[in-house]
Amino acid sequence: MEIDDATAARLAEIARELSGIGLSIPGSVTTRIGPCGKPSCSCHGDPPKLHGPYISWTRKVNAKTVTRLLSEAQLREYQEYFDSSRRIKELVRELEALSVEVIDRDPRWKKS
Repeated sequence: MEIDDATAARLAEIARELSGIGLSIPGSVTTRIGPCGKPSCSCHGDPPKLHGPYISWTRKVNAKTVTRLLSEAQLREYQEYFDSSRRIKELVRELEALSVEVIDRDPRWKKS
């Protein structure tokens, strides 16, 4: 199969970017605030003083969901690793799309 110059150049760019990525943390991060179950707590007042923020990091480990609470300092420190994971996934999706384009241009697909 032949890869055109533009595709080859993009493949090289993807490889360069991937090689520059360091630590990568999979999963998702959510921040939540909310009331508790105690009716007399100030979180049910007017105005409410909600509990939180609680920062949760959720990921899959051996097909099970694992959640950890992060401090704000941990989130600041780890954010670049979460961003790296997201970027790796974007680059892999692009690499897969380029690969499909190359395969789709194979003239043998035209045969009946």
